[in-house]
Amino acid sequence: MAGTLNFSPDDSYNAFITTCAEAPFGDGALAGIAVAIKDNLSTAGIQTTCASRILAGYIPPYDAHVVELLRGAGAAIVGKTNMDEFGMGSTTGTSAFGPTKNPVDPERVPGGSSGGSAAAVAAGLVPMALGSDAGGAIRCPAAFCGIVGFKPTPGRVSRYGLIAHTSSLEEIGPMARTVGDVSRLLSVIARYDPRDSTMVDRPYDHEPSADIKGLKVGIPEEYFGEGVDERVAEQVRTAVGVLEDLGADLVPVSIPGMRYALPAYSIICMSEASSNLARYDGVRYGPAVDTKKSWHEAYQDLRGEYLGVEARRRILLGTLTLSAGYAGRYYAKALAARRNIARDFERAFSDLDIIAGPTMPTVAFRPGEVTDPLALYRLDALTVPASLAGIPAISVPCGRIDNLPVGLQLMGRRFEDERIIDAAFAYEQEVRA
Repeated sequence: MAGTLNFSPDDSYNAFITTCAEAPFGDGALAGIAVAIKDNLSTAGIQTTCASRILAGYIPPYDAHVVELLRGAGAAIVGKTNMDEFGMGSTTGTSAFGPTKNPVDPERVPGGSSGGSAAAVAAGLVPMALGSDAGGAIRCPAAFCGIVGFKPTPGRVSRYGLIAHTSSLEEIGPMARTVGDVSRLLSVIARYDPRDSTMVDRPYDHEPSADIKGLKVGIPEEYFGEGVDERVAEQVRTAVGVLEDLGADLVPVSIPGMRYALPAYSIICMSEASSNLARYDGVRYGPAVDTKKSWHEAYQDLRGEYLGVEARRRILLGTLTLSAGYAGRYYAKALAARRNIARDFERAFSDLDIIAGPTMPTVAFRPGEVTDPLALYRLDALTVPASLAGIPAISVPCGRIDNLPVGLQLMGRRFEDERIIDAAFAYEQEVRA
Protein backbone atom coordinates (compact mmCIF):
# COMPACT_ATOMS: atom_id res chain seq x y z
CA MET A 1 0.00 0.00 0.00
CA ALA A 2 1.42 3.39 -1.00
CA GLY A 3 2.36 5.86 1.70
CA THR A 4 4.94 8.31 3.00
CA LEU A 5 7.83 7.54 5.31
CA ASN A 6 8.87 10.35 7.64
CA PHE A 7 12.66 10.41 7.92
CA SER A 8 14.43 12.67 10.39
CA PRO A 9 17.67 10.94 11.40
CA ASP A 10 19.89 12.11 14.23
CA ASP A 11 22.76 12.23 11.79
CA SER A 12 25.63 12.88 14.17
CA TYR A 13 27.89 10.90 11.83
CA ASN A 14 27.39 13.25 8.85
CA ALA A 15 26.31 10.27 6.77
CA PHE A 16 23.91 12.32 4.63
CA ILE A 17 24.37 15.34 2.40
CA THR A 18 20.64 15.62 1.64
CA THR A 19 17.70 14.03 3.43
CA CYS A 20 14.07 13.69 2.40
CA ALA A 21 11.90 14.47 5.42
CA GLU A 22 8.94 12.85 3.71
CA ALA A 23 9.86 9.97 1.40
CA PRO A 24 7.00 8.48 -0.61
CA PHE A 25 6.88 4.73 -1.11
CA GLY A 26 4.70 2.30 -3.00
CA ASP A 27 3.93 -1.39 -3.31
CA GLY A 28 6.48 -4.02 -4.18
CA ALA A 29 9.33 -6.16 -2.87
CA LEU A 30 10.78 -3.27 -0.83
CA ALA A 31 7.51 -1.55 0.12
CA GLY A 32 8.12 1.04 2.84
CA ILE A 33 11.79 0.16 3.34
CA ALA A 34 14.11 3.15 3.73
CA VAL A 35 17.01 3.09 1.28
CA ALA A 36 19.85 5.62 1.17
CA ILE A 37 21.49 6.52 -2.14
CA LYS A 38 25.12 7.54 -2.66
CA ASP A 39 25.26 11.12 -3.87
CA ASN A 40 26.75 10.26 -7.26
CA LEU A 41 23.52 8.57 -8.42
CA SER A 42 21.01 10.80 -10.19
CA THR A 43 17.72 11.33 -8.38
CA ALA A 44 14.97 13.34 -10.04
CA GLY A 45 14.04 16.31 -7.90
CA ILE A 46 16.68 15.60 -5.24
CA GLN A 47 20.02 17.43 -5.09
CA THR A 48 22.95 15.35 -6.40
CA THR A 49 26.39 16.81 -5.67
CA CYS A 50 29.01 14.03 -5.77
CA ALA A 51 30.14 15.74 -2.51
CA SER A 52 31.64 18.58 -4.56
CA ARG A 53 31.06 22.33 -4.36
CA ILE A 54 31.08 22.42 -8.16
CA LEU A 55 27.74 20.53 -8.21
CA ALA A 56 26.14 22.10 -5.13
CA GLY A 57 22.49 22.80 -5.90
CA TYR A 58 22.40 20.55 -8.99
CA ILE A 59 19.05 18.74 -9.23
CA PRO A 60 18.90 16.05 -11.95
CA PRO A 61 15.80 15.92 -14.16
CA TYR A 62 15.84 12.10 -14.18
CA ASP A 63 16.46 9.03 -12.01
CA ALA A 64 19.33 6.59 -12.41
CA HIS A 65 18.06 3.18 -13.53
CA VAL A 66 18.69 1.66 -10.09
CA VAL A 67 16.66 4.46 -8.50
CA GLU A 68 13.82 3.83 -10.96
CA LEU A 69 13.88 0.17 -9.95
CA LEU A 70 13.89 0.99 -6.24
CA ARG A 71 10.94 3.31 -6.60
CA GLY A 72 9.16 0.64 -8.65
CA ALA A 73 9.78 -1.88 -5.86
CA GLY A 74 8.14 0.45 -3.34
CA ALA A 75 11.29 1.61 -1.54
CA ALA A 76 11.41 4.98 0.20
CA ILE A 77 14.38 7.04 -1.02
CA VAL A 78 15.23 8.85 2.21
CA GLY A 79 18.36 10.76 1.23
CA LYS A 80 21.70 11.10 -0.51
CA THR A 81 24.76 9.94 1.36
CA ASN A 82 28.13 11.59 1.87
CA MET A 83 31.16 10.41 -0.08
CA ASP A 84 34.67 11.37 -1.07
CA GLU A 85 34.46 14.11 -3.70
CA PHE A 86 33.59 12.45 -7.02
CA GLY A 87 34.49 9.12 -5.39
CA MET A 88 38.15 10.07 -5.06
CA GLY A 89 39.31 8.75 -1.71
CA SER A 90 39.23 5.94 0.84
CA THR A 91 38.09 7.82 3.95
CA THR A 92 35.06 9.98 3.03
CA GLY A 93 37.27 12.79 4.22
CA THR A 94 37.54 14.69 0.91
CA SER A 95 33.86 15.65 0.84
CA ALA A 96 33.09 19.35 0.43
CA PHE A 97 30.37 18.82 3.05
CA GLY A 98 32.68 17.60 5.79
CA PRO A 99 33.93 14.13 6.73
CA THR A 100 31.72 11.23 7.76
CA LYS A 101 32.35 9.53 11.12
CA ASN A 102 32.47 5.77 11.66
CA PRO A 103 29.50 4.67 13.84
CA VAL A 104 31.61 1.86 15.32
CA ASP A 105 34.03 4.47 16.67
CA PRO A 106 33.34 8.12 15.78
CA GLU A 107 37.05 8.84 16.23
CA ARG A 108 37.78 6.65 13.19
CA VAL A 109 37.22 7.06 9.46
CA PRO A 110 34.40 5.02 7.89
CA GLY A 111 36.36 4.21 4.73
CA GLY A 112 35.42 5.45 1.29
CA SER A 113 34.33 6.52 -1.04
CA SER A 114 30.88 5.16 -0.12
CA GLY A 115 31.45 5.97 3.55
CA GLY A 116 28.16 7.80 4.00
CA SER A 117 26.16 4.80 2.80
CA ALA A 118 28.16 2.46 5.05
CA ALA A 119 27.77 4.75 8.06
CA ALA A 120 24.02 5.15 7.50
CA VAL A 121 23.61 1.36 7.52
CA ALA A 122 26.03 0.73 10.41
CA ALA A 123 24.33 3.40 12.54
CA GLY A 124 20.92 1.86 11.93
CA LEU A 125 19.62 4.95 10.13
CA VAL A 126 18.60 2.77 7.17
CA PRO A 127 18.58 -1.01 6.64
CA MET A 128 19.95 -0.77 3.09
CA ALA A 129 21.92 1.61 0.89
CA LEU A 130 23.47 1.88 -2.53
CA GLY A 131 27.13 2.67 -3.12
CA SER A 132 29.46 2.59 -6.08
CA ASP A 133 32.78 0.79 -6.36
CA ALA A 134 35.63 1.47 -8.79
CA GLY A 135 38.53 0.08 -6.78
CA GLY A 136 36.98 -0.85 -3.45
CA ALA A 137 34.67 2.06 -2.66
CA ILE A 138 31.88 -0.24 -1.44
CA ARG A 139 34.06 -2.95 0.08
CA CYS A 140 36.42 -0.64 1.99
CA PRO A 141 33.74 1.18 4.03
CA ALA A 142 31.81 -2.07 4.48
CA ALA A 143 34.91 -3.57 6.11
CA PHE A 144 35.69 -0.51 8.23
CA CYS A 145 32.07 -0.11 9.43
CA GLY A 146 31.35 -3.80 9.99
CA ILE A 147 28.60 -4.29 7.39
CA VAL A 148 28.23 -6.24 4.12
CA GLY A 149 29.09 -4.61 0.79
CA PHE A 150 28.94 -6.15 -2.67
CA LYS A 151 30.50 -5.18 -6.00
CA PRO A 152 28.69 -7.10 -8.76
CA THR A 153 30.09 -8.38 -12.02
CA PRO A 154 30.30 -5.50 -14.54
CA GLY A 155 27.22 -5.67 -16.73
CA ARG A 156 24.75 -6.98 -14.16
CA VAL A 157 23.64 -3.60 -12.77
CA SER A 158 22.96 -0.65 -15.05
CA ARG A 159 25.17 2.39 -14.60
CA TYR A 160 22.72 4.71 -16.33
CA GLY A 161 22.54 7.81 -14.15
CA LEU A 162 25.80 7.12 -12.30
CA ILE A 163 28.13 10.12 -12.26
CA ALA A 164 31.30 8.06 -12.52
CA HIS A 165 34.82 9.42 -12.22
CA THR A 166 36.26 6.28 -13.84
CA SER A 167 33.84 4.92 -16.41
CA SER A 168 35.49 1.58 -17.20
CA LEU A 169 35.70 0.44 -13.57
CA GLU A 170 32.87 1.88 -11.48
CA GLU A 171 29.94 -0.36 -10.55
CA ILE A 172 26.82 0.22 -8.44
CA GLY A 173 26.22 -2.22 -5.62
CA PRO A 174 24.19 -2.91 -2.46
CA MET A 175 25.19 -2.40 1.18
CA ALA A 176 23.35 -3.78 4.22
CA ARG A 177 23.88 -5.33 7.63
CA THR A 178 23.33 -8.90 6.40
CA VAL A 179 24.13 -10.91 3.30
CA GLY A 180 20.44 -11.74 2.96
CA ASP A 181 19.52 -8.05 2.71
CA VAL A 182 22.33 -7.42 0.22
CA SER A 183 20.94 -10.26 -1.90
CA ARG A 184 17.43 -8.87 -1.55
CA LEU A 185 18.50 -5.42 -2.70
CA LEU A 186 20.55 -6.86 -5.56
CA SER A 187 17.51 -8.79 -6.81
CA VAL A 188 15.77 -5.44 -7.34
CA ILE A 189 18.59 -3.47 -9.00
CA ALA A 190 20.15 -6.19 -11.19
CA ARG A 191 17.78 -5.83 -14.14
CA TYR A 192 18.55 -5.27 -17.80
CA ASP A 193 18.66 -1.70 -19.10
CA PRO A 194 19.28 -1.04 -22.82
CA ARG A 195 20.50 2.49 -22.00
CA ASP A 196 23.74 1.03 -20.63
CA SER A 197 25.63 -0.49 -23.57
CA THR A 198 27.88 -2.50 -21.22
CA MET A 199 24.97 -4.49 -19.76
CA VAL A 200 24.39 -8.21 -20.13
CA ASP A 201 20.88 -9.55 -19.67
CA ARG A 202 21.62 -11.61 -16.54
CA PRO A 203 19.05 -10.65 -13.90
CA TYR A 204 19.76 -11.69 -10.33
CA ASP A 205 17.03 -13.98 -8.95
CA HIS A 206 18.65 -15.94 -6.16
CA GLU A 207 17.87 -17.09 -2.64
CA PRO A 208 21.16 -17.46 -0.70
CA SER A 209 22.12 -21.00 0.32
CA ALA A 210 24.42 -22.01 3.18
CA ASP A 211 25.41 -25.29 1.51
CA ILE A 212 29.02 -24.86 0.33
CA LYS A 213 30.24 -28.45 0.63
CA GLY A 214 32.94 -29.16 -1.95
CA LEU A 215 33.48 -25.47 -2.77
CA LYS A 216 37.11 -24.86 -3.78
CA VAL A 217 38.42 -21.73 -2.08
CA GLY A 218 41.72 -20.24 -3.22
CA ILE A 219 43.95 -18.53 -0.63
CA PRO A 220 46.37 -16.20 -2.47
CA GLU A 221 49.71 -15.67 -0.74
CA GLU A 222 49.76 -12.08 -2.06
CA TYR A 223 46.73 -11.17 0.09
CA PHE A 224 48.57 -11.98 3.30
CA GLY A 225 51.95 -10.44 2.60
CA GLU A 226 53.67 -7.10 2.91
CA GLY A 227 51.53 -4.23 4.13
CA VAL A 228 48.82 -6.41 5.67
CA ASP A 229 48.45 -6.09 9.43
CA GLU A 230 49.22 -9.53 10.85
CA ARG A 231 46.25 -9.27 13.20
CA VAL A 232 43.96 -8.69 10.22
CA ALA A 233 45.55 -11.62 8.38
CA GLU A 234 44.99 -13.86 11.41
CA GLN A 235 41.31 -12.90 11.68
CA VAL A 236 40.81 -13.68 7.99
CA ARG A 237 42.65 -17.01 8.26
CA THR A 238 40.29 -17.92 11.09
CA ALA A 239 37.30 -16.94 8.95
CA VAL A 240 38.56 -19.04 6.05
CA GLY A 241 38.87 -21.91 8.51
CA VAL A 242 35.14 -21.59 9.16
CA LEU A 243 34.50 -22.09 5.44
CA GLU A 244 36.65 -25.22 5.61
CA ASP A 245 34.65 -26.49 8.60
CA LEU A 246 31.51 -26.02 6.49
CA GLY A 247 32.88 -28.36 3.83
CA ALA A 248 34.90 -26.08 1.55
CA ASP A 249 38.31 -27.17 0.28
CA LEU A 250 41.14 -24.64 0.80
CA VAL A 251 43.70 -24.39 -2.00
CA PRO A 252 46.88 -22.24 -1.96
CA VAL A 253 47.12 -20.02 -5.05
CA SER A 254 49.24 -17.20 -6.43
CA ILE A 255 48.13 -14.09 -8.34
CA PRO A 256 51.51 -12.79 -9.55
CA GLY A 257 50.03 -9.85 -11.46
CA MET A 258 48.84 -8.30 -8.20
CA ARG A 259 52.13 -6.42 -7.89
CA TYR A 260 51.04 -4.30 -10.87
CA ALA A 261 47.42 -3.86 -9.84
CA LEU A 262 47.73 -0.69 -7.79
CA PRO A 263 49.88 1.33 -10.23
CA ALA A 264 47.75 0.17 -13.18
CA TYR A 265 44.54 1.09 -11.37
CA SER A 266 45.89 4.50 -10.35
CA ILE A 267 46.86 5.41 -13.92
CA ILE A 268 43.57 4.21 -15.43
CA CYS A 269 41.47 5.82 -12.70
CA MET A 270 43.20 9.19 -12.87
CA SER A 271 43.24 9.24 -16.66
CA GLU A 272 39.51 8.61 -16.86
CA ALA A 273 38.85 11.12 -14.08
CA SER A 274 40.71 13.79 -16.05
CA SER A 275 38.53 13.07 -19.06
CA ASN A 276 35.21 12.75 -17.21
CA LEU A 277 35.61 15.83 -15.06
CA ALA A 278 36.42 18.07 -18.04
CA ARG A 279 32.68 18.77 -18.35
CA TYR A 280 32.71 20.79 -15.12
CA ASP A 281 33.74 23.96 -16.88
CA GLY A 282 31.17 26.55 -15.89
CA VAL A 283 29.39 26.18 -19.22
CA ARG A 284 27.95 22.67 -19.20
CA TYR A 285 28.07 22.05 -15.43
CA GLY A 286 29.14 24.02 -12.39
CA PRO A 287 28.79 27.69 -11.41
CA ALA A 288 28.89 30.08 -14.35
CA VAL A 289 32.36 31.29 -15.31
CA ASP A 290 33.37 34.93 -15.41
CA THR A 291 32.88 35.74 -19.10
CA LYS A 292 34.99 38.90 -18.81
CA LYS A 293 38.08 36.76 -18.38
CA SER A 294 39.82 34.66 -21.02
CA TRP A 295 38.54 31.08 -21.25
CA HIS A 296 41.74 29.69 -19.74
CA GLU A 297 41.68 32.07 -16.78
CA ALA A 298 37.98 31.54 -16.11
CA TYR A 299 38.32 27.74 -16.36
CA GLN A 300 41.34 27.72 -14.06
CA ASP A 301 39.72 29.99 -11.47
CA LEU A 302 36.46 28.04 -11.43
CA ARG A 303 38.08 24.61 -10.97
CA GLY A 304 40.64 25.95 -8.54
CA GLU A 305 37.91 27.37 -6.32
CA TYR A 306 35.23 24.68 -6.55
CA LEU A 307 37.21 21.41 -6.77
CA GLY A 308 39.01 19.97 -3.73
CA VAL A 309 42.70 19.17 -3.42
CA GLU A 310 42.39 15.44 -4.12
CA ALA A 311 40.20 15.97 -7.18
CA ARG A 312 42.64 18.52 -8.59
CA ARG A 313 45.58 16.20 -7.88
CA ARG A 314 44.00 13.29 -9.74
CA ILE A 315 42.91 15.45 -12.66
CA LEU A 316 46.46 16.81 -13.07
CA LEU A 317 48.05 13.37 -12.86
CA GLY A 318 45.48 11.93 -15.26
CA THR A 319 46.02 14.76 -17.72
CA LEU A 320 49.74 14.03 -17.65
CA THR A 321 49.28 10.31 -18.35
CA LEU A 322 47.04 11.07 -21.34
CA SER A 323 49.17 13.82 -22.83
CA ALA A 324 51.22 13.50 -26.02
CA GLY A 325 54.36 11.48 -25.45
CA TYR A 326 53.11 9.99 -22.19
CA ALA A 327 49.93 8.07 -23.09
CA GLY A 328 51.91 5.17 -24.54
CA ARG A 329 54.34 5.11 -21.63
CA TYR A 330 51.66 5.12 -18.93
CA TYR A 331 48.04 4.62 -19.98
CA ALA A 332 48.67 1.95 -22.63
CA LYS A 333 50.93 0.00 -20.26
CA ALA A 334 48.33 0.23 -17.52
CA LEU A 335 45.72 -1.27 -19.85
CA ALA A 336 48.13 -4.09 -20.72
CA ALA A 337 48.70 -4.76 -17.00
CA ARG A 338 44.95 -4.83 -16.50
CA ARG A 339 44.60 -7.55 -19.14
CA ASN A 340 47.39 -9.58 -17.52
CA ILE A 341 45.76 -9.34 -14.10
CA ALA A 342 42.45 -10.52 -15.58
CA ARG A 343 44.25 -13.50 -17.14
CA ASP A 344 45.87 -14.35 -13.79
CA PHE A 345 42.45 -14.55 -12.17
CA GLU A 346 41.06 -16.57 -15.08
CA ARG A 347 43.87 -19.11 -14.66
CA ALA A 348 43.24 -19.29 -10.92
CA PHE A 349 39.51 -19.82 -11.43
CA SER A 350 40.14 -22.73 -13.80
CA ASP A 351 40.71 -24.82 -10.63
CA LEU A 352 38.81 -22.75 -8.05
CA ASP A 353 35.29 -21.56 -7.30
CA ILE A 354 36.10 -18.51 -5.19
CA ILE A 355 39.15 -16.65 -3.87
CA ALA A 356 39.32 -15.38 -0.27
CA GLY A 357 41.44 -12.82 1.53
CA PRO A 358 41.26 -9.66 3.63
CA THR A 359 39.20 -6.76 2.31
CA MET A 360 41.48 -4.11 3.78
CA PRO A 361 45.07 -4.39 5.02
CA THR A 362 44.25 -2.56 8.28
CA VAL A 363 41.32 -1.69 10.49
CA ALA A 364 39.81 1.81 10.46
CA PHE A 365 42.26 4.51 11.52
CA ARG A 366 41.88 8.01 12.92
CA PRO A 367 41.54 11.03 10.64
CA GLY A 368 44.99 12.47 10.01
CA GLU A 369 46.87 9.27 10.87
CA VAL A 370 47.43 8.54 7.17
CA THR A 371 48.09 11.75 5.25
CA ASP A 372 50.56 10.81 2.52
CA PRO A 373 48.57 10.41 -0.74
CA LEU A 374 50.57 7.34 -1.78
CA ALA A 375 49.94 5.67 1.58
CA LEU A 376 46.22 6.34 1.16
CA TYR A 377 46.29 4.87 -2.36
CA ARG A 378 48.02 1.74 -1.00
CA LEU A 379 44.98 1.07 1.19
CA ASP A 380 43.24 -0.15 -1.99
CA ALA A 381 45.88 -2.79 -2.74
CA LEU A 382 43.60 -5.73 -1.88
CA THR A 383 40.42 -4.46 -3.52
CA VAL A 384 41.58 -3.07 -6.89
CA PRO A 385 42.61 -6.47 -8.36
CA ALA A 386 38.98 -7.66 -8.50
CA SER A 387 37.97 -4.38 -10.14
CA LEU A 388 40.66 -4.65 -12.81
CA ALA A 389 39.78 -8.31 -13.43
CA GLY A 390 36.09 -7.47 -13.81
CA ILE A 391 34.93 -10.04 -11.26
CA PRO A 392 32.35 -9.85 -8.44
CA ALA A 393 33.54 -9.35 -4.86
CA ILE A 394 31.90 -9.09 -1.45
CA SER A 395 33.09 -7.94 1.96
CA VAL A 396 31.52 -9.57 5.02
CA PRO A 397 32.44 -8.87 8.67
CA CYS A 398 34.74 -11.54 10.12
CA GLY A 399 35.77 -10.40 13.57
CA ARG A 400 37.22 -7.41 15.39
CA ILE A 401 40.55 -6.04 16.55
CA ASP A 402 40.30 -3.64 19.51
CA ASN A 403 36.56 -3.56 18.75
CA LEU A 404 37.22 -2.40 15.16
CA PRO A 405 35.72 -4.56 12.39
CA VAL A 406 37.72 -6.71 9.96
CA GLY A 407 36.36 -7.64 6.53
CA LEU A 408 36.60 -10.99 4.73
CA GLN A 409 36.69 -10.48 0.96
CA LEU A 410 35.34 -13.20 -1.32
CA MET A 411 35.82 -13.00 -5.09
CA GLY A 412 34.33 -15.18 -7.82
CA ARG A 413 34.23 -15.84 -11.54
CA ARG A 414 32.52 -13.32 -13.79
CA PHE A 415 28.72 -13.66 -13.59
CA GLU A 416 28.95 -16.11 -10.70
CA ASP A 417 27.81 -13.50 -8.21
CA GLU A 418 25.42 -16.02 -6.69
CA ARG A 419 28.26 -18.35 -5.69
CA ILE A 420 30.17 -15.78 -3.61
CA ILE A 421 26.95 -14.57 -2.02
CA ASP A 422 26.26 -18.17 -0.98
CA ALA A 423 29.75 -18.48 0.52
CA ALA A 424 29.36 -15.18 2.41
CA PHE A 425 25.89 -16.24 3.57
CA ALA A 426 27.19 -19.62 4.79
CA TYR A 427 29.95 -17.93 6.77
CA GLU A 428 27.58 -15.35 8.23
CA GLN A 429 25.03 -17.94 9.28
CA GLU A 430 27.68 -20.06 10.98
CA VAL A 431 29.30 -17.28 12.99
CA ARG A 432 25.95 -15.77 14.01
CA ALA A 433 24.47 -19.10 15.08
